[in-house]
Amino acid sequence: MSTHTDAAATVVWPLTIFYDASCPLCREEMHAIKAWDRGNRLRLRDASAPGFADARCAAAGVDVPALMQAIHAVDGAGRWYRGVGVFELAYGAAGLHSVARMFAHPRLQPLWERLYPWIARFRQPLSRLGINRLYGWGVRRAAARAERRAAGCRDGVCSLPDHRQVPGPRRAC
Repeated sequence: MSTHTDAAATVVWPLTIFYDASCPLCREEMHAIKAWDRGNRLRLRDASAPGFADARCAAAGVDVPALMQAIHAVDGAGRWYRGVGVFELAYGAAGLHSVARMFAHPRLQPLWERLYPWIARFRQPLSRLGINRLYGWGVRRAAARAERRAAGCRDGVCSLPDHRQVPGPRRAC
């Protein structure tokens, strides 16, 4: 099971994400990501639902306590991902590449690997403190920035300036 991946290039969509929808922080983040999934590459499964069962989880030996301990995902080819690598793939699938790169950055990965288990363990108390609203705001802000960048190019022409040159006429993308 992967934690960090080069799989963004090799993942077979759709990616099914198993998360804790009883947690406001988890729910807010997953629903914000899914809202930007214009390619419909993500499937969300609430592992906290009463009587939750999934044949892929059972076949891989992934039980509900494991799903509740850390976020998990399985791609269309049956490859499993756990922890921070799931966020990298999910944000990338939603077109939020700057956030995906942040999770994938080799110098930041040791930080994420230490921080994520702590956040996962204390996600409910963090939600009670309102962290979910702050995090939801951050995701929406990143999505709005991605939308503005995407709107800069239409019909193969970018209105964004090439910072290597003096600003001038529009250039080809």
